[in-house]
Amino acid sequence: MNPLQRALVEKTGNDSGFEHVLNSGVDGVTLVSARHPVQVVVSLPGNAYLVQLPAASITLLTELDRSFPDSRCGTDRFSLQSDAALSVLLRRAASLARSLPSQAATDYQQAVAAELSVLPAGLAGTEVERLVRQRVGQDKFRNAMLDYWGGACAVTGVAIPAVLRASHAKPWAECASDAERLDVFNGFLLSANLDALFDRFLISFDDDGGVVIAAALQETDLLPLGVGPGMKLRWLNPLHRPYLALHRARLASLKSSLNVKIAV
Repeated sequence: MNPLQRALVEKTGNDSGFEHVLNSGVDGVTLVSARHPVQVVVSLPGNAYLVQLPAASITLLTELDRSFPDSRCGTDRFSLQSDAALSVLLRRAASLARSLPSQAATDYQQAVAAELSVLPAGLAGTEVERLVRQRVGQDKFRNAMLDYWGGACAVTGVAIPAVLRASHAKPWAECASDAERLDVFNGFLLSANLDALFDRFLISFDDDGGVVIAAALQETDLLPLGVGPGMKLRWLNPLHRPYLALHRARLASLKSSLNVKIAV
């Protein structure tokens, strides 16, 4: 790489979620971030950029494979033909790094500690602390879901943040740990109508991502909501499936009438 090429890669990284340069030389540029642990090494051995993600998790690499199926050229390497393609991959890698376990849980713990540190002494273990943890956790979970799903509904692709909800498959109150509550695979980013149904266990998804509809709902109930049997998740990671199994079990346990109080 010549100095001009290195400068371009460094700027692209800064604009795409890798704001720090760890190393820059003729062999390539190593980019990192203070917001996530992923490191990328960008080189230019020929006419295409070679992007390596050393020590990246299998989960992250699998997700990048989904977005860039024709670019993988090694265990942890991707070949990209243009500056624009490089920017898109770096942005996606940074978004995934911020959302995938366990970065969201780490960010949550740090944010909670910061908020609790400014509260009056003696509030540990009180309702105030519980509310702080819940508010911060739900905010971090939503941000992680927006990052993971690219800011669009997991089913419809609607990309209006104001109408999107981060829906837990295993409810927040029933999770055994913060890691489970903040697990990006424990739920989906859904438009408000789908979220309302999913949250009340009136719809779910099978292991192929197809919508599962509670017997209590009739077609006449679904049509005004824009919901139909052919709907499907845009993609499904195997790590979603254990949570979905729990969610479908709750759906199956519902009575046939909608006039039933559903505990969440």
